Amino acid sequence: MSQGTTTVTNPISLRQVGWWLGGVLLAVAGVAALYSFDPNTTDSPFAACIFQTLTGFWCAGCGITRALHALVHGDIVRAFAMNPLAMLLVPCAALAWAWGGGWQPAWAAPIIRFLSKPMLWVVLIPTYWIARNLPWAPFSWMAPG
Repeated sequence: MSQGTTTVTNPISLRQVGWWLGGVLLAVAGVAALYSFDPNTTDSPFAACIFQTLTGFWCAGCGITRALHALVHGDIVRAFAMNPLAMLLVPCAALAWAWGGGWQPAWAAPIIRFLSKPMLWVVLIPTYWIARNLPWAPFSWMAPG
């Protein structure tokens, strides 16, 4: 007589539910705000970049709000014109958020390992920050607008 095997599935934890719910609510609120308010106007409720205001140089994050505004309005070209690095990282951020929430497909493991390396960010962000302030092409194309 053979014994049958049973498959035990782990129930979703309260932490995972909170992770997903919080992320979805934050995303919906962010999309609603970016859809409703134009960060390109003078009466925008979005704050201007303090670094750019004080120094005249673009920081690594300059243009992200305007890029996301363009993205929620379906203007992908304009979104990339505002902050190309941020637009390349949007899918990575979504993947990292889903990974942290418990969705961990095998194909994503190498990507998450790569994105989890601190040296990647220590090199990438300052390099991008400096490069987008260089006054000649192709670096000047990284400046917002």
